[in-house]
Order: sequence, then C-alpha cells, then structure tokens
Amino acid sequence: MSGAKQMPWKASEIDWREQGLHVFSADEIDEIEAALKHLRGLGDLDLPQITAERFPLDRVGHLMKDLRKTLRTGPGFAMLRGLPIERYEPDDVARIYFGLGCHLGVPMVQSYLGDLLGHVINVAEIEPKSRGYRKGGELAMHVDSTDLCDVVGLMCLRRSSSGGASRVASATAIYDALRATRPDLMAVLERGFQFRRGEEDGRVAGRHLSPHRIPSFAAQQGEISCYFLPTYAIRAEQAGDSSLSEIEWEAIYAVEKLATSDEFFIDMDFDVGDIQFLNNRTILHGRTDYVDEKPLERRRHLMRLWLRVPDWPSLPEPQQFSTPAEQSAWARGRRPMMELPSVQLAELTGKLAAQQAG
Repeated sequence: MSGAKQMPWKASEIDWREQGLHVFSADEIDEIEAALKHLRGLGDLDLPQITAERFPLDRVGHLMKDLRKTLRTGPGFAMLRGLPIERYEPDDVARIYFGLGCHLGVPMVQSYLGDLLGHVINVAEIEPKSRGYRKGGELAMHVDSTDLCDVVGLMCLRRSSSGGASRVASATAIYDALRATRPDLMAVLERGFQFRRGEEDGRVAGRHLSPHRIPSFAAQQGEISCYFLPTYAIRAEQAGDSSLSEIEWEAIYAVEKLATSDEFFIDMDFDVGDIQFLNNRTILHGRTDYVDEKPLERRRHLMRLWLRVPDWPSLPEPQQFSTPAEQSAWARGRRPMMELPSVQLAELTGKLAAQQAG
C-alpha cells in the first residue's frame, strides 16, 4: 500500500455528485436496518463495544471497504446519501453511523473528554472554551488535529436554516501549485511549524508542545501528506513557544488563499442523514458561514468520527506529533454512553438551564 498514486484535483475538474456520491439502494438500507436489529439484540452496548462483527454488513460492508481506495487514491472524499434517519431514534442513528465507520476504520478518541463520537454543534455560550467544531459560523480550511486520524467522518442529524456547506480542497493540488509557482514558500511549509495543543487537551495528554516542527506538507515514497493546522502554530506563537516570521505568515496565507479560491475548492451541501468521509491527509476542509436556530434541539448538528485505517502507512516521521499513549490518556475521561445524542442534549440543556438560573 506504500507509494499509492494520489489524485490531485481542481474545482473545474470534478463534480462531487458524479465522483463522490453514493445513494443507498432499498436493499442496502434493508441490510443496514438488519445490522441495527442484530446489534440491538445483543443488548444495550456502549460505543466501544460496537464492531464490524457486531454490526454485520455484506454489500454495504464491501462498499465501506472500497471507500478506503476512493479516499486514498481517488478524489479523497465520499458522500453517502439516502439513509432515512426519520425512521430511527437519534441514538440508533449514532449506532448506525458508528457501525458503518467500523467497516471503514478504527474509531479514535477525539479530545481530553474521551469522546469517540464528536458532536459538531454551536454551544459556544455554554462551553466558551470549546474547540472550533463546537462553535458556530465559518471554519477556516484545515486538517483535523491529529496525525493518527486517517479519515474524518461527518453525519448530518440536522441542517442549518441556511449555509453551513462543507468546503473541501485537494491539498495535493495545492502542493503542486505552490511547488511550481512559489518554491520558497513551499520550502517554509515543508520545514513546518511548532504546534501547541489546546489547554485541556495538552494537560490531559501530558504534553502541549510538539517535540519538533511539524511540516505542513511532506512526501514519503511519492505520496504527499498534509498537516496544515494554522491554529496550532498561532497558539504556539501566542504562548511564546515560537515566533512566526514574515515569510512563515506569507506561506500560511498562500495555502489559505488557494484553498478558498474558486479554482481549488468545492462546496458539498449536507442533507439530513448524509454521511461524508474525507481523507485527513490529502483533503483540506472547512465550513461556510450559516444561520442557525436558537433552541438547542433545532440547531445544526453533525456527528464526527475520527478513523484510523489499519492498512494505511503512518505519516512521515517529521509529521508525527500524537502518540497512542496520549490517546489512552484522553480515553480515561470517557463515561459510558456519553456520546449518544440523547445524553448530549440532556447535558447541554442542563448546563444552559443552570447558566440561565445563575
């Protein structure tokens, strides 16, 4: 699997509905429902107990395994559509999503809270120190914040009133463009930046600062990998761990400018029930601004998976920052069933009520 040929693309060269969209057939939906019935028949299992074997899929299982190739050597993204989530309780939707993810890769802990399933929802007034995915509005282009995560998954439980499209761009195409036109900036990006984690993530992991500069782009046996995370570099500078030079700022802005230019990005709109998977090594992603509902239970709400694909090689050594031991430290914060949507909504509602009462 080493040295896989990647597919760089620009916006004019690709139609995500033609090259990345799969609409579930009636037979595939029946198979998913049978897998859910089998899983529920095993008892009230917690998410870590859900496996590919306990969520058995035949045709859809092969589809999920085939996505590994689409994500690694194809366009690097995929959207699965047509799951009738109105048939199920939200907690069972989460179980379906997690079960599907187990056929693609191994779910990973996403923060110091120990969460295996993240909830992308604007709760900034309840959790003012939360990470960007728990806040509203536009998100700048980036890859998600661990080198151990190969694939990022997002499933839509509720749409926003308007906006909130997933914006994606090929990091490989941006690498090719900058290498050809601004080799000086590419040299800066390949040298990389000192990274600093968020306060709680770093405290629980036992380390805030990266042990060395993390290259934004690196090549290994002809395969390009991207670890573009400006917020971590800026946090390191703000904490006094490093200082960003003028050319380093220019290099960051150059990537952001290309990734948000009409030449390079495409927007993928979410329908309720849609599941998007992105290669976290080769796809930069962000989010357009959106209008949200005020009640918690009506806000835009996506569920996130971080997946490690066992047969993909590790990132090049210079890009390695996170460790399995740090993942284990984060996992200790997890509580049983904590990620289920019903539990999340109850906890957030309770926090909001307490704030209003106080």
